[in-house]
Amino acid sequence: MANKRILVTGGAGFIGSHLCEYLLKQGEEILCLDNFFTGSKDNVKHLMKHPKFELIRHDVVEPILLEVDQIYNLACPASPVHYQYNSIKTAKTSILGALNMLGLAKRVKATILQASTSEVYGDPLIHPQREDYWGNVNPNGLRSCYDEGKRCAETLFFDYHRQHALNIKVVRIFNTYGPRMHPQDGRVVSNFIMQALTGQDITVYGNGLQTRSFCYVDDLVMGLVQMMDQSADFTGPVNLGNPGEFTILELANKVIEMTSSKSKITFRPLPQDDPVQRRPDISIATEKLNWNPSVQLEEGLKKTIEYFKTMI
Repeated sequence: MANKRILVTGGAGFIGSHLCEYLLKQGEEILCLDNFFTGSKDNVKHLMKHPKFELIRHDVVEPILLEVDQIYNLACPASPVHYQYNSIKTAKTSILGALNMLGLAKRVKATILQASTSEVYGDPLIHPQREDYWGNVNPNGLRSCYDEGKRCAETLFFDYHRQHALNIKVVRIFNTYGPRMHPQDGRVVSNFIMQALTGQDITVYGNGLQTRSFCYVDDLVMGLVQMMDQSADFTGPVNLGNPGEFTILELANKVIEMTSSKSKITFRPLPQDDPVQRRPDISIATEKLNWNPSVQLEEGLKKTIEYFKTMI
């Protein structure tokens, strides 16, 4: 079977760059598309000389004509610091970006995967979160540009599937971490590691008892690829995340311990609509994709800390 030509939007971002790298190793031809708002050429510079890798500077808010077999639509700032910086642009990226990529997929008859998010569940009233839960989302808060943008993108994907028989895949990504995270993205893993390595106080919002689940990026990439390879009759949505659940305080203490830092923990008010609990039910991913994350938190943190040491 001939190798596939695959478009990865947001391909120079944290997750996108790892996905491009993995797909190249599988012998695929990769078009990496990014506008470099949060992505970085540094994330893919080691791929630049690969004969099957092409980097395209482009914003998914604008249409583009390409010939591809598969599309992974990852383009969108994913951390509150970045997506709240220009909230209207964030909503446009989610909604117009989805429309443009769906239009492209329809024209060339490509399979298209949408990187949705656990944020579609909002501040959940059920725990853990299953795919049949509709969520508890504030439609006009500070996080709404991202939460509702991603919810609308899911709507568009399923409407294209129903109306045009487009082969779609929808995954909901829970907290993911690893090398190439943006050091100033404001997310808890990168925040804690950078603060610990530079001797700053570790900033915990709220009382630190709110929980998160942390999936190492290599595990997530395998889930994305396994979802893309499913038959056309399986669309998702599917949760992809590590069901291991930790309080923010547990994470802070683990980072301090693993970096041998003298940082102290300080507490600040919880931001608006910040979820109290977040843990995926991955029963569908396990059953349909035969997927289970294998990297334990300590192992993943070790690799991530080593990466951030090179950034300082």
